[in-house]
Amino acid sequence: MRLGKVVKSNSHCDYIVQVDDQMDFIDAPQADDYGFGTFVKLEDERHWAVGVVYNSQLLNPAFLNSGVRLTSEPDPLFTPDQIQEVRTLLWTVLVGAVETAPNARKYGVQGIPRVVVPVNTEVRRMTMDEIHQFHLNQDGRSQFCYYSHLLRCGGTFSVQLTHQVLEELIQSKLFKGAEERALIVLCRELAWKNTMGAMR
Repeated sequence: MRLGKVVKSNSHCDYIVQVDDQMDFIDAPQADDYGFGTFVKLEDERHWAVGVVYNSQLLNPAFLNSGVRLTSEPDPLFTPDQIQEVRTLLWTVLVGAVETAPNARKYGVQGIPRVVVPVNTEVRRMTMDEIHQFHLNQDGRSQFCYYSHLLRCGGTFSVQLTHQVLEELIQSKLFKGAEERALIVLCRELAWKNTMGAMR
């Protein structure tokens, strides 16, 4: 589903997405559709990148507005239309892209994408199948190469973000056997490091 569009970038792998609102789109996304740790794809006519939502901000120009206040309820017949200026912005860290193999199978190329994503590029929430494809390399084996990148560039909550992504990948049951065990070990190691760091 469509979430919004790219409006700004903070760096080559850090993009700000403006969420569609109900004034512009009938089927605008709800708050549950773009939570912390949501995988998104940035694409329009072509695929640009895969990202993870790591922060959000509510923009409300009316906050602390010291304008004139009415002493009674306004008359609806004489009230001019008001433009909704409240916006939701999502901070998204890019963690790779999706490519298509000669046999038409899709796979992930993880890391910092080489290309610059244009302004107004559509941003959509990824399905579980697309997330699974992104976590497979060209040989069809699981990969999690953006681990250190997410820890460095995932903002203030990078440790919590990485841990949540790992937990959700484990709970999705997309990976079996040794691949699942590797994710569990990585998740436990991160939780242990986070706990020991908090104790210092």
